[in-house]
Amino acid sequence: MQKFGLFLVVLLVGALLAGGVFLLTWDIPAPSSKVEKVIPNDRIAK
Repeated sequence: MQKFGLFLVVLLVGALLAGGVFLLTWDIPAPSSKVEKVIPNDRIAK
């Protein structure tokens, strides 16, 4: 039973390391939609 617990711990640590490497190397594309917001002249400080 102790070997099985050790196996689960090693498996969990390996999965966490693999997930970390995946997130570090993932090339997430930047948002490509253009955002335009109209600001009324009353809100602009003089």
